[in-house]
Amino acid sequence: MSRNPLVTTDVDHCVTIAPNDLSNALADARSTAERALFRTLNAAVMPALDAGIGNPLPLGVGPVVVDTVGRVSGKKRRVPLLSLRVGDSIYVSTVRSSSNWFANLEATPTAGVRLQGADRTATATLRRGPLNVAVLKSDPRSGC
Repeated sequence: MSRNPLVTTDVDHCVTIAPNDLSNALADARSTAERALFRTLNAAVMPALDAGIGNPLPLGVGPVVVDTVGRVSGKKRRVPLLSLRVGDSIYVSTVRSSSNWFANLEATPTAGVRLQGADRTATATLRRGPLNVAVLKSDPRSGC
């Protein structure tokens, strides 16, 4: 007799796995692994980005740190994102429909952006689709 609730055996000891249960378990495991990967990656690159290393020039592509307010917790959340910068507009995007930073900006479009080691305030305009895009319009009077 199997102790795993996803696996059953019959009297002939044939193993049966419920497809929906297995699919849900695999999706949960993938989600957990994906979150762990992004947390590890973010922790590794954050110090360099906080110092402004690799940030885009006024016209260019590069990583930035975006600060959002957690839609549930109300706490400050920081995430490094690859961006396209055109003057005071910073374009960031994701194909993941479950990106927390995007959902946080939908709930509270006021954000912070760290560029060249300085914090700027920004307001987000968002568009959902196959590619979810946030345009962060930064206040040129704040930061660099």
